[in-house]
Amino acid sequence: MSPDRSRRRVLRLAGWILGALLAGGVVVDAPARAQETAKATFAGGCFWCMEPPFDKLEGVLSTTSGYTGGRTEHPTYAQVSAGRTGHTEAVEIVYDPRKITYERLLEVFWRNHDPLTANGQFCDMGNQYRPGIFVHDDAQRRQAEASKRAAAQQLGKPVVTEIGPATRFWPAEEYHQDYYKKNPIRYAYYSTSCGRERRLQEIWAPVKARSGAR
Repeated sequence: MSPDRSRRRVLRLAGWILGALLAGGVVVDAPARAQETAKATFAGGCFWCMEPPFDKLEGVLSTTSGYTGGRTEHPTYAQVSAGRTGHTEAVEIVYDPRKITYERLLEVFWRNHDPLTANGQFCDMGNQYRPGIFVHDDAQRRQAEASKRAAAQQLGKPVVTEIGPATRFWPAEEYHQDYYKKNPIRYAYYSTSCGRERRLQEIWAPVKARSGAR
């Protein structure tokens, strides 16, 4: 058999095999195709204030304010804010892991909440404002736990931010989404009067001064 005929037979056979795989519902793709998007879910008090620090990061595709960690389906803001559902206000972040790492998102998260207060944040008190990291897989859990140990070491105090599995995330009502953009004056007044920036400086400025961290 000539080399050309042999090569054609091999190509035909490869075509038959590929066709059979596709017909059987087997997806043939690049073996090491990079993950296109990933999710991170963080709670750090009022969700209005947790969107801005992530929105400005390159690689973050979207932030959504919502509720997680509770037992009630389709919770409303009135129910959650009354502390009746077990949820906490949170943000769900969709990001491109080729442009930004989960580790970097964790760094931003720690610097934008009070990890020393368990049952509330700043002027918003109650279980519905408890801080937390809700992990989507084992890799996120390992990184979250390592970052928590690092934060405790940096602060020299017990860190109470919870780490748990990501459960159903319920997007908040539309008027809560991008609140800081839609209502900049009201947002600025709320953020200032709630003492968020003042408390963050109190907690993290000494750490930044000692380490030169971002």
